[in-house]
Amino acid sequence: VQLQASGGGLVQAGGSLRLSCAGSGRTISSGVMGWFRQAPGKERDFVAAISRSGVLTNYADSVKGRFTISRDNAKNTVYLQMNGLKPEDTAVYYCARSASPYMRRESTDYDYWGQGTLVTVSS
Repeated sequence: VQLQASGGGLVQAGGSLRLSCAGSGRTISSGVMGWFRQAPGKERDFVAAISRSGVLTNYADSVKGRFTISRDNAKNTVYLQMNGLKPEDTAVYYCARSASPYMRRESTDYDYWGQGTLVTVSS
């Protein structure tokens, strides 16, 4: 089982990035998927989650209204569209598959993780 995150980079405040997470086999299409992020010296924090069907989503308050999680099960890929980026969004972003059928916010509820992609937002 592999998850490969991509799309990170350097962007100015107010800019946008789209992260992608591609999975092997049915890794992504078979479960709830989430995005987390970890800033230097900080814990890994929940960003967003999406149900298996893609109908339901859940966001951290800090990104609500700016970020959008989506998925394409046919392509075994999940996305995170990030708009209105702020310097405090700077972090390594990780995609993960939940071990639970519910959109939980604790990283311990996720069993497979991608390698992370760095997002840097300059002021």
